[in-house]
Amino acid sequence: MRPTPRRILPIAGAALAAVLLVVVGSTARGGDGAADAGPAGTTVTGPLCDLLPAGSEPGNPASLADQPADQALQWIPVLTTFEAAVRATGLAEELTREVTILAPTDEAFAGKFSRTNLDDLLLRDTDELRGLLRDHLVTGALPVAELVATGTVTTVAGTSLTVTGVGQGARLDDQAETVCADYRAGAARIHVINEVLGDLPTTAGQDDDGHPAH
Repeated sequence: MRPTPRRILPIAGAALAAVLLVVVGSTARGGDGAADAGPAGTTVTGPLCDLLPAGSEPGNPASLADQPADQALQWIPVLTTFEAAVRATGLAEELTREVTILAPTDEAFAGKFSRTNLDDLLLRDTDELRGLLRDHLVTGALPVAELVATGTVTTVAGTSLTVTGVGQGARLDDQAETVCADYRAGAARIHVINEVLGDLPTTAGQDDDGHPAH
């Protein structure tokens, strides 16, 4: 029997507070070893995996394999902002297909957007946010090894990403790296990454008026 899903944080306020409370440093623990996640095909790899649910813990990779991707995202504790963005934009249906999800951590969102900017995206500028999320989706559920072997992928938004290998993971356009790759979730694959992709401007560190915070 699946464990009861954890309480989902409200989109505004609490979700943003979670950004400040997540694991410090998406590569806080080194190494590229694979986490022993249970049955074959549910092993995840990357330096952040050791800090995420494993074994028989709720949210372990094996327990997510048969769940729709939008539900599986709820169990990965460093993806609260990405999961809130999926809900805010109504993108859940797109994640039920065979798709690769390059999901930035909460820390990555905090390093990209100011609190006010992120609030605006989640509550008002949802069309812009939907475009940003589609820059993190690739058609076809590709394990990280296949992403690397492909060399170049095109996102659902039409952006081309160069993919190179780094340890057992992947580097995307010299901009982001996978930090816990190869979650299976229904027809999808989820790779947790340490930076936000796309071309939206960086606003982190600015105050509510768009000026540098002091």
